[in-house]
Amino acid sequence: MDFNVPSVPEFVVPEFVQRMEDFSPERTMHPTPFQSRFALVLISFSIALAIAFPLASCAQDVPRYQVDPLWPLELPNNWIIGQVGGLAVDREDHIWVLQRPASNTVDELGASLKPPRSLCCIAAPPVLEFDTQGHLLNSWGGPGLGFDWPTTEHGIYVDKDGNVWIGGNGPADRHVLKFKSDGHFLLQIGHPSSDPPNSLRTDILGRPAGIEVDSEAHEVYIADGYLNKRVIVFDSGTGAFKRLWGAYGNPPNDADPGPYDPAAPRDQQFRNPVHCVHISRDGLVYVCDRVNDRIQVFTKQGKFVKELTLRPETLGMGSTWQFAFSTDERQTFLLVADGENNVIWTIRREDGVVQGQTGHNGRNAGQFHWLHQLVSDSRGDLYTGEVDTGKRLQKFVLVNRGKPQK
Repeated sequence: MDFNVPSVPEFVVPEFVQRMEDFSPERTMHPTPFQSRFALVLISFSIALAIAFPLASCAQDVPRYQVDPLWPLELPNNWIIGQVGGLAVDREDHIWVLQRPASNTVDELGASLKPPRSLCCIAAPPVLEFDTQGHLLNSWGGPGLGFDWPTTEHGIYVDKDGNVWIGGNGPADRHVLKFKSDGHFLLQIGHPSSDPPNSLRTDILGRPAGIEVDSEAHEVYIADGYLNKRVIVFDSGTGAFKRLWGAYGNPPNDADPGPYDPAAPRDQQFRNPVHCVHISRDGLVYVCDRVNDRIQVFTKQGKFVKELTLRPETLGMGSTWQFAFSTDERQTFLLVADGENNVIWTIRREDGVVQGQTGHNGRNAGQFHWLHQLVSDSRGDLYTGEVDTGKRLQKFVLVNRGKPQK
């Protein structure tokens, strides 16, 4: 096994380096007892360096972020956005926003009234596409022929082919939609319904919250959702049902578990909402069980692997709303959007241990009110979206960017 001993670190004083050179084999053919003892110390020191520094070089720095208060740029056409129901990043690092025009108030839409009430504003279309500099590139969305646009937009994903998937969590939103990047309709899975929750039905969804596509397997995973309590998988081309599961890989159960109690045994079922689903590079499926303050991890077939709990004392709407993987090769960290505590937690993917946090509750740049959505671009910069009265997009720049350590 090749073993490369690193050079002496910068913190070693020059005199000590000179002492090391003085006792090199070429200059010390007949060592004194003192020299022998000193050489033994040097050997021990070198071995320690050789062991410690390669290990340190395998570590991945904990990512740190700084808000960019100028992102995005001002929208054209006197537009204003409402609550941010979904965020996605495509292969070109374009940021896709699914926002809720109907969540704007009368005073926010003053310019659209007849007669106009004020100078601003007009509701922007539901789907907005930005570049990393904050320029608006494209916009579309809303009701159309051949599909049922959701009443409350929730969840967006752009697959590797550039297709845009959209969900909704309104009372009768029991479906997801698939479009081309220009808004041309392609596919609908499920349909609007007022039927009661049934996490075993496969013809409709249950107010779905999150979407992710496994393009290689031609499968779409849905975090389902605000009414049902499951992950469900369909063929991404045809919409045919493939499989489903609940918490711990159990068959899902729609029974009301009562209020969340951090002192009680862990719930054997998901709680509403099952809020996100993402697939790691190593083929594991991560699911946000929001109110239970945990992220559960499965194989693609639904076999339970482990769970990561995050501030389990959190009450209210829970701590695990959304997350993005860090961009290093091993995806060492999860950057978790917590809309109850209104921070972004940095946790280790291996064991869920918190390594840092970004932001806190507030209205200023870098702060959050109902932090709802979060995505990462390929450079590791984060983009966030808020609901309730937050109605805001923000960008957080990775400040300790560099080549991932290996």
